[in-house]
Amino acid sequence: MSDLRDLYQEVILDHNKHPRNFRSVQPHSHEASGYNPLCGDRVTIQLSIEREVIANIGFQGDGCAISTASASIMTEALEGKTREEAQALFEQFHALVTRDDNFPDESLGKIAVLAGVRDYPMRVKCATLAWHTLRAALEEKHEVSTE
Repeated sequence: MSDLRDLYQEVILDHNKHPRNFRSVQPHSHEASGYNPLCGDRVTIQLSIEREVIANIGFQGDGCAISTASASIMTEALEGKTREEAQALFEQFHALVTRDDNFPDESLGKIAVLAGVRDYPMRVKCATLAWHTLRAALEEKHEVSTE
């Protein structure tokens, strides 16, 4: 189990140091900004939806390693997905990091590396900030806070 945790930590650190899709999306059809007042993390999600499919997604902001890695992994996982698939992934991810009875589901791919966050309740909001911000963007709300 220690080897698996080490691998997960390496993936998180890599996504923090080299975040994927850390950019503005122009033009974009949806945008929202999120804020975690407990630690000061801020994220803006921009996406372009074409025919109900996420054609392009990016994020910008400033946050801790968990927040940045989660946003990076999320954007990789969601590009090319439908709104419905994005909502389903949100629900799966939220369950992954908040419920004790939920073991990492292999179908989640890289997203599963964030499962260990549930052992640190103060970090769950860091990991879920980008996801809540994505949901706000899809619902055409422009701001979200984890408080």
